Order: sequence, then C-alpha cells, then structure tokens
Amino acid sequence: MTQKSSSQNSIVFGKQQLTIENITSIAKQRTPVALSNDNEFCSAIDAGVNFLDKLLEDDGVIYGVTTGYGDSVTVNVPLDKVNSLPLHLTRFHGCGLGAFFNETEGRAILAARLASLSQGYSGVSWDLLKQMVTLINQNIVPVIPQEGSVGASGDLTPLSYVAAALIGEREVYYQGKKVNTEQVFQQLDIQPIKLRPKEGLAIMNGTAVMTALACLAYERAEYLTRLCSRITALCSLALKGNGAHFDEILFKVKPHPGQNQIAAWIRDDLNQHKHPRNSSRLQDRYSIRCAPHIIGVLRDALPWMKQTIEIELNSANDNPIIDGHGEHVLHGGHFYGGHIAFAMDSMKNCVANLADLMDRQMALLMDNKFNNGLPNNLSAAQDDRKMLNHGFKAVQIGVSAWTAEALKLTMPASAFSRSTECHNQDKVSMGTIAARDCLRVLELTEQVAAATLMAATQGLELRLHSGEIDDNSLSEAVAATREQIFNEFQLLTEDRPLDNELRHFVDLIQNQHWTTY
Repeated sequence: MTQKSSSQNSIVFGKQQLTIENITSIAKQRTPVALSNDNEFCSAIDAGVNFLDKLLEDDGVIYGVTTGYGDSVTVNVPLDKVNSLPLHLTRFHGCGLGAFFNETEGRAILAARLASLSQGYSGVSWDLLKQMVTLINQNIVPVIPQEGSVGASGDLTPLSYVAAALIGEREVYYQGKKVNTEQVFQQLDIQPIKLRPKEGLAIMNGTAVMTALACLAYERAEYLTRLCSRITALCSLALKGNGAHFDEILFKVKPHPGQNQIAAWIRDDLNQHKHPRNSSRLQDRYSIRCAPHIIGVLRDALPWMKQTIEIELNSANDNPIIDGHGEHVLHGGHFYGGHIAFAMDSMKNCVANLADLMDRQMALLMDNKFNNGLPNNLSAAQDDRKMLNHGFKAVQIGVSAWTAEALKLTMPASAFSRSTECHNQDKVSMGTIAARDCLRVLELTEQVAAATLMAATQGLELRLHSGEIDDNSLSEAVAATREQIFNEFQLLTEDRPLDNELRHFVDLIQNQHWTTY
C-alpha cells in the first residue's frame, strides 16, 4: 500500500461527507486536498485492488476489464491484453469538441471525480488517487472539451481528458497557459501513472462533469436569489413603490419559507418598519409586487437541489461497482445522471425567471409612462443636454436580448434522450448538457442583474437628488449597496459606452462582491 496523507488544513477525501462548498472551495483554489488515513477507508481501497487482482488470477469475467466496452461487452479480452484495454478506452474517447471548460470548472471536475473514486467501490489504486491529489494541489488542470457527453454511461468523453492527464497525455492548464501534459510532468518531476485494468473505466464512467458543474451552478444561483431581492428593493424605491406589498402579516398566510425569506429581506431593505412607503397606485405591477413569489420559487427549490447534488457527489457512480470486502462485482447503471439532469433543468428554469423578472423591472424604470416621474431611459442629463442623451436605452435592449436567450435555453435537456452506441445506451440522461445550459443561463442572468443593478441605483440616485427620497430614510443595507455601486460606477449623465462597466459588474457578481444578506 502506498503512503497516504491527511492535513488539518485540507479537505480530506475518503473520510467526510463532501459538500457543494467543499467543491467550490477547491475549484477556486481556496483549499488543498488530501486523502484520509482512516483505517476503514484504507482497507476499502486495498480490498478493491486485491479483489480485482484475485479475479484476474482466477480468470474471472469482469465488464470493461476482461470484456469490451458498452455494446462490445460480448467481446472477450484475453488476460495478456487486459492491461492495454484502459489505455485504448481513454484514447478512443478523445473526440470532444466545442469550447473548453475553464480552469475553475476543470478543478471542480477533478474534485468531483476524486470524491466518487474515494468512496472505495471503484477498485482503483492508491497511485491513481494520489495522482489526482497531485494535480489538484499543484493546479495542473486537464483541458476538457465541453461537448460530447450524453450523460450515460456517464461523462465518458470529457472524463477521458482527466484520464489522459493522469497518464501524461494531451494538454493541461498550468500557470495560466495550455501546455503539453508530458512537458509539465517532466518540469515538476511527476511520474505518469499506468492505468490498472479497471481504472480507465472507473475514471470515465461516472457523473463527475455534470456534478462539478452543478456544484458551481448552485453557488451562483443561491447568490442570485439574494442579489435579485436587493435589486427589487432598489427598483421599488426608485419607482416610489408600495412597501406594504411585503408586509409580514400578508406573507404569513402563504407560508412558503423561501418566499417569505425573500419578502423579509425586501421589507427590511425598504426600511418599511421605520419609513412606511406607499404608492400612488394601490397595487404595484407584478414585477415588483410579486417579486418574492418569483424569486421564492428558486429559494424554496434550493434545499432539495443541494441534497440531490450532494448525494450524487458522495456516491460511487461508476460501473461496475467493486465490493472488495464482500468480493462482489455489481453491474448496474450508477453512471446515469438523471438526478443531476433534473436538478439542472429545474434550476435553469428558475434562474431564467429571475432574468425575466429583472427585465420587466428594467422596463418599468425606463418608461416614463410607468416610472412615476423618472426621466425617460433614466438619463441624468439636464436642460439643453436632455435631447442629446439616451441613458440606459440601449442597455435595456441588451437586457431584452440576454433574457430572451436565457428563456430559450429553459427547454429541458433531459427530455432529449437519444439512443446511441448500437442501442446499448438507449436511454441517456443528457445531464451534462443540462448543466452546461444552466451555467449559460446563469451567465445571461448575471448580465441582466448587472444592468438592472446599475439602472435601479441610478433611479434611486435621481430620486435622492430631487429630494423625493431622504437619504436618511434608507436602510443601512441599501445605503451600503448604494455606496458600493458608486465606488464602481459613475452616474450616467452624458452618454458613454457602458460595455466595460457592465463586464466589470458581471465579474463582481460572479465573485459575490455586492453585499447582500
């Protein structure tokens, strides 16, 4: 048995139940990783390896070890060739296309695959596990194409790029560049591993790509529920909305907990208990009045999404499952990504609804037929400069475009199963496509949020300048957000290109810069 390591400052694999936060922390290079030295974990790894060796000595039949893959299960592989089979698996799956996952996503994928293999039911060696730890801790990240997985038998093609990196093939990101893996290994004196008979299949035949992306998506979606609540409060203030729409008594009679949390956040932001805000309209339009009900759908869905993602993360999701202690080889379908597919299809639907909500809020702010006296397009131009300046007019067009694209992507990927691989993989999950869609919907919604955050704050500032709102009436939280935003953004008085500022705001949102709740 090879040496094992553990560290108090590391996220330890093989010992603890991992969380979404663990994976995002690893992905963002906040925390190193280590393998547990727990006796039970060590025994499970050793038992799996020993059992497979024993089966091979006894000439046992094991899918993907002494047989071909997929529909080729009927093809027997003689014992003198079983050591070559995993190498062929990694190489013939090297056909991914499309854009490449970025370094953060690649680190998350490495961590998610290590999580599955560390369950002790994959029959992998210490050499493989330690090599994955080395890649993560030295920030050597496989360059993985995004396209080519149908989500069962797992993420075969994208994960082949992980397997290739472990054996010193293809490319990795290192020190911010794409570099030949062999070159990096030589530079750092890392020895490529040689895959044992089950190991190619163990690395590739699982749900690590979709699960890693789901972990990253969850963190961004959760933050958007908080940011959209703050944006709604800013819009309500700028529109001189009716704060009573968020009354505590009102929400007690429809007690969805996430919805009620959103209403409470908005209510506190409006400082409603100290400065009740009423409107000339008895009822504000739905994009303000119903915001807790819209944002609350995602907020209430997050707990079950988290549970689903974390169960998948902490599962052995390859095939076959190797029970070393009980000496069983169990052939099944744990590579099927249906749970992640459903979570991601659901999440992207809820997130796109946030884009649609903010798009409608933006429309109210821009139009002097609906904005209770704000200037058209929120331009802060004065006197004879008014006719020249157009404020946020083009930005609103952009918001409409980003929202439309987000809504278009809400078609559930999991409903588009395609029979493939000689009808062996005849019902597949499309979980990785669902997760990729969700990340794109998140990006588009973050763009909408960046624009609406700017516009709503500009609208609030115009009210403050006119004296319609006293800045002493603002809650501490809203006052802090206002200050944060104007540290990054100058009031839009004369027309100027806003693309760089919008990109900067999107970056700040993705890094959770804006203080929320």
